[in-house]
Amino acid sequence: MLELATGSGLAMAAGVNAWIPLLLLGLLSRFSDLLTLPAGWGWLENPWVMAILAVLLVLEMTADKIPALDSVNDVVQTFVRPTAGGIAFGAGAASETVTVEDPQAFMAGGEWVTVVIGIVLALVVHAAKAGGRVITNTVSGGTAAPVMSTVEDVAAVGVSFLGITLPFLMIPVLILFAIGLWLIVRGVRKHRRMKQIDEAYGAAT
Repeated sequence: MLELATGSGLAMAAGVNAWIPLLLLGLLSRFSDLLTLPAGWGWLENPWVMAILAVLLVLEMTADKIPALDSVNDVVQTFVRPTAGGIAFGAGAASETVTVEDPQAFMAGGEWVTVVIGIVLALVVHAAKAGGRVITNTVSGGTAAPVMSTVEDVAAVGVSFLGITLPFLMIPVLILFAIGLWLIVRGVRKHRRMKQIDEAYGAAT
């Protein structure tokens, strides 16, 4: 189902940056023919809502590029990004896009189901992002934070657009994400083991 792919792309983007997919949904619905939000999600294209989302986006993008502060931001966003993912998935899956003209059949199973899927998917992506940031900050001493954050922002915009315009391409993206997640989990575990070994060695000496 293309609706599922669209929602997945937006929820994954929210797991990286909560505000990019929500602002993108509002902008595209209001100013383009690429996407039309259903009535229940029309508030996303309200000018005041988009202005608030834009301010929040600037704040998060700034905080995420400052070493140490980026880790604090990830902790705060643990609650924000899954919520945004649920909203993005629900709104995206219910919208008419250039590839989906009648999403109502998909939504017949219940709108709350798509919101829950989005929350879970965004939470997993957020956990992977936070875990990966811990590794890169440790290896680089925090100097890689601005570069990593910029790459993540670009990826969030790209995946959001991909989910809306070419949702069938989300399948290989999801596969690559699963592989990347496995590598990150493996890296985090290795980092913890090395830290435990160093602490044990320090205590012994």
